[in-house]
Amino acid sequence: MPTRTVAVASSVGLHARPAMLFTQAAAATGLPVTIARPGGEAVDATSILFVMSLGVPHGEVVTLTAEGPDAEAALDGLVELLATDLDAPAPAADEGSR
Repeated sequence: MPTRTVAVASSVGLHARPAMLFTQAAAATGLPVTIARPGGEAVDATSILFVMSLGVPHGEVVTLTAEGPDAEAALDGLVELLATDLDAPAPAADEGSR
């Protein structure tokens, strides 16, 4: 079963918006995906309630596991997502193009 580890880059950890975006992406894989804190029980990565209940802070390394066809690619995408600050403000529009 493929596994990946990644440090959570979002400044608020896996809470609110980052948790929602992550669980939506996990569900979109169509695969059973789990997430776990170090030494903790793995939970369903498609459940926002389970993911938020982990209380993962900024910078903590989590372990993702998936099973099924294309699990490697699915995990790579989820790792990329978690390695991004999902709470960062969107870049401002170029003021000079008006």
